[in-house]
Amino acid sequence: MSRTRATAARTERLPRVMLWAWERPTDLRFINPKEAGVAFLARTIRLRAGEVEMRPRLQPLQLPDAVSVMAVARVETDAVNKPTFSAQQREKLDGAIADMATLPNVSNIQIDFDATQSERAFYRDVIVDVRRRLPESVSLSITALASWCTSDDWLSDLPIDEAVPMLFRMAGDGKEIARRLDAGDDFISPACRHSYGVSTDEPRSGLSSARRLFVFNPDPWTADAVRKIMEPRK
Repeated sequence: MSRTRATAARTERLPRVMLWAWERPTDLRFINPKEAGVAFLARTIRLRAGEVEMRPRLQPLQLPDAVSVMAVARVETDAVNKPTFSAQQREKLDGAIADMATLPNVSNIQIDFDATQSERAFYRDVIVDVRRRLPESVSLSITALASWCTSDDWLSDLPIDEAVPMLFRMAGDGKEIARRLDAGDDFISPACRHSYGVSTDEPRSGLSSARRLFVFNPDPWTADAVRKIMEPRK
């Protein structure tokens, strides 16, 4: 992925810290919009047989005025009734994701899909079509398994503004990836060199303060939890 002026402009407008707000009642009115933004789960989309089942966010989300927000689509596949990955199914999924750009105050979209190797061709087509559907001013981010960013790069030519390497709940070669990062190695995929995805219950040291931090909290957000994130980055 080449770093174009448009890509840089879309991502640089976001705060250096983005708090993930998942599906629970969330009150973040206490955050400083100049320091932190919010990436909120807007839709959960399940691919089941030939269908696309979409569930909107059901829990309240309270935010301060002027906060930067990113709408997140969580995409899941049914393990029993496996998706067909047909053109019709992809068309419905593309529309459900791109339509999030019409939500109030949303100018940033993120896709969270842990695609298996056999699902990648389908996912690539989804990403390309979603980018085509989105206005030029809307950023497109994806979450990425850490392995995608290190030894299994398939992201570099995708039309995305960033891929957020998930540095928590890492399975498989997670320990080896952590060791490499601790030793100062960087991700081989350029798309993964702009941000990190971390969790409050799996603290990581040695991360570049120049990169954006997306933070997941398995517990409800509190002012104290946000303060602990912000202090080291000031």
